[in-house]
Amino acid sequence: MMRLLGRPRAPALTDRLVWQCASLLLSYPDDASLDAAARLLEHIDDEAAQQLSVALTAVRGLGAMAAAQAYVATFDLGRRTTMYLTYWTAGETRNRGQAMLEFTAAYQAAGVAPPAGEAPDHLPVVLEFAATVDAEIGRRLLTGHRVPISVVHDALRAAGSPYAPVVAAVLATLPKTTEEDLRRAQRLADAGPPAEAVGLQPFTLTVPPRRAESARKGSLA
Repeated sequence: MMRLLGRPRAPALTDRLVWQCASLLLSYPDDASLDAAARLLEHIDDEAAQQLSVALTAVRGLGAMAAAQAYVATFDLGRRTTMYLTYWTAGETRNRGQAMLEFTAAYQAAGVAPPAGEAPDHLPVVLEFAATVDAEIGRRLLTGHRVPISVVHDALRAAGSPYAPVVAAVLATLPKTTEEDLRRAQRLADAGPPAEAVGLQPFTLTVPPRRAESARKGSLA
């Protein structure tokens, strides 16, 4: 695995700009999100700016339809590149519901409601929260899931994905990676997340998303 060592802690504002830009770039690609990311890049410098700029240029270069298809194939259909962070720490086990509730509780503690249209552990959601609501709580959530974020980065990098530099920029805002972190990331990449065939309450999200068509075909098998 690539050894990613975080840079010295940057000013909070710089990190928040990186997080917001990364959140936009890791969201479903549309003109509004990409244009907003480009405007934010005018206020970011150094290596983070280069990484985010490379990703923005690559995604825009695909064209709207190809970018949308690549995004779905990468993040909706790929288990090793899923951005649902509790999937990596709890897998499809009964513990995942509680893990998601910890994100919800963190948002509520900061005085905001959990997202209505997305799971609270989705990386772009966490990044936007850290950037726009509470940097301290957001950094704690990101740091606590630095290992799964590293695993996602390595999978994206191995696949030659234009999104790999975005995740690399996020990792660079977090505390220095330890040797134990690297070993945990390697184990997680090799073995995958925990697995347990049980229903999850109050969340029933599966990764990748369960498609209605495939579910219907499965019921006819």
